[in-house]
Amino acid sequence: RMPVSVPAADRWQRSSAAFSLSFLALVFSITAFSSSYWCEGMRKVAKPFCTGQTEGDHCIHFNSPDANNSNAVQYVWETGDDKFVDRKFHAGIWYSCEEIINEKGEKCRSFISLTPAADRGVLWLSIVAEILYIILLLTGAILMSVEMCYYRTVIDGLKINAFSAVVTVLAGLLGMVAHMMYTTVFQMTVNLGPEDWRPHTWDYGWSYCLAWASFACCMAAAVTTINKYTKTTLEFKHKRKTLERSLKIKYKFPDH
Repeated sequence: RMPVSVPAADRWQRSSAAFSLSFLALVFSITAFSSSYWCEGMRKVAKPFCTGQTEGDHCIHFNSPDANNSNAVQYVWETGDDKFVDRKFHAGIWYSCEEIINEKGEKCRSFISLTPAADRGVLWLSIVAEILYIILLLTGAILMSVEMCYYRTVIDGLKINAFSAVVTVLAGLLGMVAHMMYTTVFQMTVNLGPEDWRPHTWDYGWSYCLAWASFACCMAAAVTTINKYTKTTLEFKHKRKTLERSLKIKYKFPDH
C-alpha cells in the first residue's frame, strides 16, 4: 500500500503548490494593475508668488504689488532665492498623481492622455495584454483547483493538468510582454511627454516590483505543473510496463 499512497500524496503536494503560486500571481497582478505606483519620483516646479496670508518656503516673496512684473522676478533671482520646489509624483497604467503645493491631497491625470500620440497604441496593447494575463491566470487557477478536488481518474487529472500548464505558460508570456511594453511607454513619456509633467528624477515603485513578482510566481506555477504532469506520466508508464511484464510472466509460466 505504501508505494501507492506516497505518489498520491506527492501529487497532491505539487498540485497545492502550483495552485498557491498561481493564486498568489493572480492577487499580485490585480493589485499592481489597479494601483498607480509603478513609477515614483520628483518633479521640479516653479514656486508660485506668495499672495494674501500665504507664507513659507513654497512660494516666492516679492516687494512689488504687481505679480506679473518681471523686475520682481529678476530681483528674487538675483538675491539667490530658490524659485523651484520638489513635488512628489507617482504614475501607473491608468493615471498619474502629484502632490499639491501648500495643500493636502493630490492632483491626478490620466496617464493615457500624457502618453505621446505615437506611443499610445503600445500603451493600449500593454493594457490589453495585462487584462488577458489576469484572465489566463484566473483560468489556470480554476483548472488547478478542479484538478485538486474533482477529477476521478489519473487520466482525467493529466488532461486538466496539461491544459492548466499551457494556460499558465501563455499567461506568463503575456505578462512579461505587457510589463516590458509599459516600461518602454513610460520611458518615452518621460522624454517626450508634456512639459508640465516630465519628472526630474524617478524610479520604479512597489507596484512595478509586484507585477514582476506576479510574473515570477506565474512561471513557478507553470514549472511546477509541467513537472507534476511529466512525473505522473512517467509513473503511469512505469506501472503499465510493470503490469505488462507481470502478465507475460504469468501467461508464460501458468500457476498449476
